[in-house]
Formats: sequence, C-alpha cells, structure tokens
Amino acid sequence: MQIDVAAASRWAFLAVSVLILAAGTGPARAEPQTFEEALARAAADAPGLRAGALGVEAAQASAEAAGRLPDPRLKFGLNGFPVTGPSAGRFDEVMMTNVQVGLQQDVPSRARRRAERGIARADINVARAREDISLWQVRAATGQAWIDLHYAERRLDVLDDLLASLEPLWETAPSGVASGASRPAQILGPVELRAALDDRRDGLRADLARARAELSRWTGDPVPSASGPPPAIDLEPGVFDVDLNGLPAIRAYAAFSDRAEADLDLARAGRRPDWSFEASYARRDPMFGDLVSVGASVRLPLFQSSRQEPLIAARAADARRVDAEQEAAERQWTAMLRGDLADYEVARTRWVRARDVVLPNLRNRADLETASYGAGRAGIMDVLDAFTALANARLDALDKEADVARRAVGFTLTYRSDQ
Repeated sequence: MQIDVAAASRWAFLAVSVLILAAGTGPARAEPQTFEEALARAAADAPGLRAGALGVEAAQASAEAAGRLPDPRLKFGLNGFPVTGPSAGRFDEVMMTNVQVGLQQDVPSRARRRAERGIARADINVARAREDISLWQVRAATGQAWIDLHYAERRLDVLDDLLASLEPLWETAPSGVASGASRPAQILGPVELRAALDDRRDGLRADLARARAELSRWTGDPVPSASGPPPAIDLEPGVFDVDLNGLPAIRAYAAFSDRAEADLDLARAGRRPDWSFEASYARRDPMFGDLVSVGASVRLPLFQSSRQEPLIAARAADARRVDAEQEAAERQWTAMLRGDLADYEVARTRWVRARDVVLPNLRNRADLETASYGAGRAGIMDVLDAFTALANARLDALDKEADVARRAVGFTLTYRSDQ
C-alpha cells in the first residue's frame, strides 16, 4: 500500500511539473498574419471597399456631364403638302409646300444647371462618405475577427496542453482504488471529467473554424492564421475621450445634408423659366424660293402654388429630415459609447479577478492537495479534482481575456477612428 501511494505521489508531482511547464509554453504559428497585417489586407482586398471606390469613380464620371446643355434635336419634316384639290399629290405649283430641316436647342435656366452641378458634387461627397463608412466597418470587423481567431487558437492550444498534463493523473486514479485509498465508484469520476474537457475541446475546434472563416471573409486568405501579440487590451484613460463628430457614421451626415440642400436648390430652380431655341431651313419649288426660320420658346411657371411650391416644400422637408436623423444618430452613438464603456469596465474587472484572484487561489489549492496527497492525507481524486478545476479556471480566465480584448479592439477601431 505504501508503495502504491508513493508511486501515485510521484505521478502527481510529475503532473504538476508538466502543467507548470505548459503554462509558459506559447503556441507555434505557421504563415503568420499579425493584427496590423490583417487590417491592411482587408483594406486592400475587401470587396465592399472596392465597391465603394467604384461608387466614387461613378459619381466623379457623372459629374462631368452635370449642368451642361442638353443634346440638340434635329428636326425634319414635310410642310404644306396638298392632299386634295387640283394640286393634290404634287410638290410644285404650291407656294406652301416645302421640305424642312432644322435644329432645336433647349437651354435650361442658369439656376437649374447650377443646381445640377451642385447635386453632382454632393453625390461625389456622399459616395466618399459611404466609402469611409465601409472602410471603418471593415477595419472594425476585421480587427474583431482577428481577435476571435487569435484567442480561439490560444484556447485550443491551452486545452491541449492541459489535457496532456492531466493524463498522468487520470492514469494514476485506478491505483488509488487498488491501494484502497479510493472507493471503486470514484474511478468513474476521471472518466466524466475527461469527457467534459473533450466536449469542450470539440466546441473550441468549432469556434476556431468559425473564427477562421470570418477572418477569411475580410482578408480573402483561404486559411488565415493569427500570429503575434494582440493589441493592448488595457486601455489608457485618455482613449475614452471620444469626439463622436469624428466618427464616419456622423461625418457622413454633412454629405447627406449637402445632397438634400442640392435637391432643394433644384426644386427652387423650377420657378425660373427654361428656354428653347430653334432654326430651320425649308426647301421649296425654285419658282417660290427657299425659307429660313428662327424662333424661341419659353416655359412659363405660372402656377407655382400647385406645381413648383409643393416640390420645394417636399425637398425642404427632406433637408430637415436629414438634420433630424443626424441628431438621432448622435444620440444613439452617445448611448452606445456609454454602454460600451460600461461593458468594457465590467469585462476588464471580471478578467482581472479571474487572473489575479481565482486562478492563483486554485493553483494554491492544487499545490496543497498535491502536498497532502504526498503526505497520505488526501486521495488521488482530490488531486485530480483540484487540477481539473485549475484547468477550467485557466480556460475561463482566457475566455474573459478574449472578451476584454474584443471589446478593447472594437472600442478602438470604432470610436478612435484616428487610430
């Protein structure tokens, strides 16, 4: 019996050594992709950003034609052709019969053309604002995807190390039954503990696959791998001083407002008359001579109260709507900022507690149980329970660290767009 206890004690101390060694061993990474490299790759390769750039290009190309005169119209026809009477069906002998060719040019008012150019410039700014929003969103999503992959890889590596370090203890458990130190039913405990950790490992593998797929979505790398340290997750107090007016989602409202004002200017331009000019040449029988005609026409906005004014009122309401939406967005982002700050502080407090209180306490418990087992005052199941609790605590602390890192990166990339 004493020989069995001594052997089990040596196994337990060996397990402790392996566990301590595993705690300081970092996972190896192939084909590294650091946090900054992932952000750069997403900014260069994300399809949504290419779409935004093409939107800017389209708006700039459209601006070239804005405010220019419409294409002239070519007019041609047969005038004064007799269909009854003695000259019916003949081009000659009738003074009025002629073949006419002419040009007509519409000339919108200067106010209308100026408003059209204003709309074109506003469309360019709107397209650029949306491109900025897309880049902002892609960077934030990519950063959090990298964090998810980084910690998914770390969790899986840590769990693999823990399973390997607990292997000697699980193998030692039957010796406690053989020596009489443990009841026969207790031999089933390690089976349950091991199955629970194996289940958790399967879940971590699924988390790793999802995180890898999400990062691949943004970077285009089919099999991305996070490498290098994560960005700082213990945020400095100065980082929390945020100017919400600098957020792309808020800045965009300046472009949206300019677009609404340009639409309002175009509606107001409808109160100004538009002109049209034309010139034509008419070919007749030589005995009567040819004709040249010139003319002009003007659109008269005489019924503005029922035509132009309702459109002006509608566009003015749209402009006020954009202002109201901006105020609503500012309030929404203010509330989100406060909520995110509170969530970050809570997550950080829980992480620090798990790292500095719970984990050291369970490590001390495992050491004490090991010492008691070596002195014959505790069973192997007590040691195994202590080390399993320590393993779960390490994983739980890593989960809490990942939560803090995700919130910190999300906060930085969302609210500190200058970073």
